[in-house]
Parts: sequence; C-alpha cells; structure tokens
Amino acid sequence: MPGMWTFTSDVEEYAAVAEPFLLGDPVGNTVPLTVLANLRAGMPAEDARFGWWTVDGEVRGAAFRTPPFPIGLAVMPVEAVAPLVEALDREITALVGRAELTDEVCRLLGPPKRVISERLYRLGTLRVPDVPGRGRPATPADFPLMVSWYQAFGDEVRLPEGDAADRVARRMAGRELFVWEADGVPVSLAGLSPAAGGVCRIGPVYTPPSCRRRGYGAAVTAYASQTGLAERCDEVVLFTDLDNPTSNAIYQAIGYEPVSDYAHVTYH
Repeated sequence: MPGMWTFTSDVEEYAAVAEPFLLGDPVGNTVPLTVLANLRAGMPAEDARFGWWTVDGEVRGAAFRTPPFPIGLAVMPVEAVAPLVEALDREITALVGRAELTDEVCRLLGPPKRVISERLYRLGTLRVPDVPGRGRPATPADFPLMVSWYQAFGDEVRLPEGDAADRVARRMAGRELFVWEADGVPVSLAGLSPAAGGVCRIGPVYTPPSCRRRGYGAAVTAYASQTGLAERCDEVVLFTDLDNPTSNAIYQAIGYEPVSDYAHVTYH
C-alpha cells in the first residue's frame, strides 16, 4: 500500500496523530516539536495547516505550515516528498527541513531563489569558556534592547522572525531569553526553547557587532545550555549557518557535535 498524506487545521487532531511519531526522534524533530508546544501554549497561527504521512496505517512523517513562517518538514522518508509537493499544489514559497528532503523539493520544483544551508548540533560534554562577565536571565528592563537585537538578528540572517516585540514578550514571559553581561552591561543574547521531548534548542544567538570576537556568544550559549540541562531538559541542540565557519567552530569548541544538515529554501 502506498503512503498517504492527511491534512488538518486542528492542532490537537494533528498532535494526537503526529506527536508520538515526532517523539521517536526528538533531536531530529526539535523544530516540529517546539512549534507544537508553542501552538499549545497559545502562539497565534492564522491559516495554519498540518499534515502527516502514513504507510500501512503507521505515521512515518509530518509537515506543517504556520504563516508567515516557511513550511516545516519533520524527519520523513524522501519518497514522501513528491506526494507532499503535489498535495500542496506545488505552491511552495519557502520551506525548511533536512537537506535530503529539501534537495528533493528542489529537484521537483527547480532551482530556488535562495538556499541557506544549516547544520544541527547536539551538545556532548559542555566545555564552559573562560570569558569575563556573567550570564543571567533577561529581565523586563532588557526588553527594548532584546527587541532591537532580535530585529538586528533577523536582518542579519535574512530569515523571518515574525513581530520582534511579540516574540520577545512571549519568550521573556517563558524565561527563554538569556544575556551575557560584561562590566554590568548586556553584550550578547541567547534564546532557549522550552523542552519538547526532553530537548531544548538554543537560538537565536546574537552579539552586536561592537562586542564581537571577545567570546561573548560562546559564553552566553554555554550559560543558556547549562541552564537548560540543570532545569529543563535532557539534551540541548542548536542550528548553525554553514556559511559562517566562525560560529560552527565556536559551538564545537564548547562541546556541540554535528547531527545532520538542513536547509532553508526560498522560492519567492
């Protein structure tokens, strides 16, 4: 029996069917699980659509669209991609997923306008760098600075983050944002997603240009990672831009190990 895609706009219907499958690989499915957790926590998502791929009645893959964000692909077999593209009427403006899946989309739809290659890392043994300053959770007094840094990060990586003020307010309310202070002044930011399937994810990590090359990004990442392991989760992961060899080297230096490659693909 060939596989089949089923779609719904009901997040709880999707969760009931897809969540057990997603939890089978909580590291590989960190993004789908985090999105699901955020939706259940009240994150608005107009016109959201969710799908799951079944073979002989068993869920083998999942996908979701929560505008304005790209279509997200969970771990799935490559043979599920062509039926997904057809089920979406080949109307794909942007998507993100494992590289072998996005490569198949590009084979089917032709060359995209833009590709951002990423790598997923999982924390092995954390090595805390020796950097002057201290880490702490972001506080309400940091809000304007966090919003400006979020906007700057989005501009720099050219990926949509939605409304920065709304995102920061939600993440601060959930104690998900951390700063590194040097001489009492915030110099770097790291986000830490809520645990989903026992896995927290670091991101974004942003250091303003005037404070770079001093180890602050590594320090705040290590601090957020320690907090996650101590209080929230069993494993910590993060994504890096493969075009930024500096960040890839920094994260590996503090104990992050490569898992698999991903890509953001944009057609319009």
